[in-house]
Amino acid sequence: MGLLITGIIIFTLAHLALPLAPGLKTGVSNTLGEKAWKGMFAAVVAVGLLTIIFGWRSTPVEYAYVAPHGLRHVTMLLMLIAFILFGAAKGVTSIQRLVRHPMLTAVLVWAVAHLLSNGETRSLALFGGLGIWAVLQMMSLNKRDGEWVKPEPAPMIRTLKNIIISIVVFLVVFMLHKYFTGVSLMPAG
Repeated sequence: MGLLITGIIIFTLAHLALPLAPGLKTGVSNTLGEKAWKGMFAAVVAVGLLTIIFGWRSTPVEYAYVAPHGLRHVTMLLMLIAFILFGAAKGVTSIQRLVRHPMLTAVLVWAVAHLLSNGETRSLALFGGLGIWAVLQMMSLNKRDGEWVKPEPAPMIRTLKNIIISIVVFLVVFMLHKYFTGVSLMPAG
């Protein structure tokens, strides 16, 4: 569990450093160059993610609670919403007029959805930790950026296209979930 928690801390601190210490990026970029900063940031995030993955796989499964089977459908609906929000962050959509931080909101929805269906302690650490990170990140970005100025409305076709792509990606991840997490989402039988 220690490795998993270490990975979550590395990932969280790397991301929180930007809004909490804006001079860090400027200082490193001025000294070593923009590419060096991006490379260092990517390396730290990659180390955090790899540590999370190895920590997850090495942590024994111990249950804090058993999630009711009926929440599976709620989890799936929340995950679809999370994919749509995540996709909305990657293009110009009208969803960005409704949600200030669509990508971070997607992470928070993803975390809550997984906590509804996964009661083992490693899930509490991973999904709870990344959910808390998403909230802290939104708060620090809001403080740094000040009052939210909503973007102009996007053409409906762009928003629809983005939603359709997000649904397709959701379905692909749903089908392949077993291969990269070890957990099948397909009903047994």
